[in-house]
Amino acid sequence: MESKISQERAPVAQKPHKIDTTVTGDIGGLVDIEINGRPYQVPFGITILEACRRNNIHIPTLCYHEDLCIAGVCRVCVVEIEGMRTLQASCAYPITGKIKIWTTSEKVRKARRHILDLLLSEHYGECYSCVRNNNCELQTLAKEYGVDYYRFGHVDQKRYEVDRSSYAIVRDMDKCVLCKRCVRTCIDLQEVGVLEATRRGYNTLISTFMDKPMIDVICINCGQCINRCPTGALRAKDPSDEIWKAIDDPKKHVVIQTAPSIRVAIGEEFGLPPGNSMTGQMATALRMIGFDRVFDTNFAADLTIMEEGTELLLRLKRKLVDGDENVKLPQFTSCSPGWIKFIEHYYPEYLDYLSTCKSPQQMFGAVIKTFYAQEMGIDPANIVTVAVMPCTAKKFECNRPEMNSSGFKDIDYGLTTRELAQMIKEAGIYLPELPPSHFDEPFGDASGAGLIFGATGGVMEAALRTVYEIVTGREVPFKNLEITPCRGIDGVREASVVLENVKEEWKFLEGVELKFMIAHGTANAKKVMEALIRGELNNYHFVEIMACPGGCIGGGGQPIPTSPEIRKKRIEAIYKEDAELPIRKSHENPHIKYIYEKFLVDGPCGHISHKLLHTHYTKRGKYIV
Repeated sequence: MESKISQERAPVAQKPHKIDTTVTGDIGGLVDIEINGRPYQVPFGITILEACRRNNIHIPTLCYHEDLCIAGVCRVCVVEIEGMRTLQASCAYPITGKIKIWTTSEKVRKARRHILDLLLSEHYGECYSCVRNNNCELQTLAKEYGVDYYRFGHVDQKRYEVDRSSYAIVRDMDKCVLCKRCVRTCIDLQEVGVLEATRRGYNTLISTFMDKPMIDVICINCGQCINRCPTGALRAKDPSDEIWKAIDDPKKHVVIQTAPSIRVAIGEEFGLPPGNSMTGQMATALRMIGFDRVFDTNFAADLTIMEEGTELLLRLKRKLVDGDENVKLPQFTSCSPGWIKFIEHYYPEYLDYLSTCKSPQQMFGAVIKTFYAQEMGIDPANIVTVAVMPCTAKKFECNRPEMNSSGFKDIDYGLTTRELAQMIKEAGIYLPELPPSHFDEPFGDASGAGLIFGATGGVMEAALRTVYEIVTGREVPFKNLEITPCRGIDGVREASVVLENVKEEWKFLEGVELKFMIAHGTANAKKVMEALIRGELNNYHFVEIMACPGGCIGGGGQPIPTSPEIRKKRIEAIYKEDAELPIRKSHENPHIKYIYEKFLVDGPCGHISHKLLHTHYTKRGKYIV
């Protein structure tokens, strides 16, 4: 006997539709469609949103993001399709046959306007004090659709407390529009899973496990959620007020260092397209702001290569010559604090595989408050160290209690690219029009090897330029020092180089195929770690992992918006600048030679270096100096 449910549903299921679903080509071919009365041919299977963008037809979006899986939850991108009773989300509707689409009909316009009015009715606060003012997708849509009053009212009091517990990330859920971009970023893109939609209906909330504050959950502080949030619901914790106070204090000597990827992104904050390098202009702006010394983190990146490369060679010697079974290979890079937090949370039993080197940021902080203080005759207690990084996790890193090997807090404040741009604007400076200048001594300019740290694969390429030459006495056998296997944006990449005709002191490496692997984004880091657990990396020697997509150029502190194309342009700008520099290998940097002659006198991985530039993990996974 037919069930009651099937009987009730039968009339609906049998209702005729007028949609012509005839496919004009094979799967993978082209489909004939109409958009706003005009004919188009589009690839089979692409979404209506993709088809419209390819043909310069604007459809607004809010939950959609190029980096993320399709959600279709905001409905701002709805369109009308002939023969369908309801409007459809264009971001989630695949084209598989002939259809007629209207993107700006009266029904569509009213629906989008009502959706925006409903979102705004629950959006507490005003725009002037919001960190995303003039760069907010909800604000842009409200202007685009002529919102001039709150059709459905407006909430006049806060529903949620602002979570400022984290060193890196601030959450203000009164500004959340429930687009779930942050959820998809954390779960799908990074595979961390700190955020999820909880409760139901009007009370739906993007929250952490049991509504715990950010500092008490497994957040790795990468900030990728911030870069994809369309509003001000997520932002970085900004220390610029404290930095201004230090600059204005005549007793304080305020020093700033800038990471390599800052220069190829900060121009975007001033209206320039992605991929414009502002290295010299940025150095000039920082002096105009009032910093006493402006240094390039690339110097510390070169320092990292000397230490990390030496550490790798020493590990290989202990393993291959001394037969030490306790040596862990492959050696993993340790300069990405988001990656470090990831492995601490998820794979603490494998911490011994990490290089003991600190990140370039922290190395530089220790050097500034020891060597630099001695050279300049300044009491390190009066030195304030600021680091401009593309990374929100650097804010957490500089506040780790063990990062004080200089006897003081090695790095006092961490700024993002966005925050630095705001300080420059606050000083009344338009960055693109400034004359370029050089970084300050005694560290001066650095090598191209340090510069390419900003792109995924850059640490590996920089290390190979030095390690290969140390072992063989010859340049790495790639044209113009461009180690192409290290370059690219594939999630996990691997390659190898054979060591032949090596120097006498490295004879044990003769004929060894040095195998390396590169991954960016912690979802890909997870793949690498699972391969390690399965024993598939036993023949590998060196692994580079960066927490953020694209490496540091895609960091959580970089200009918003971000996309694969934007990250590609930034990477291209980094490699272009590297190719134009006179020094492109870390070990040839004269400032690196100077610091080893004058201060780190027992050489890379020596006693002084280990005290200031390295950290260690106990077997229980506690991070110690």
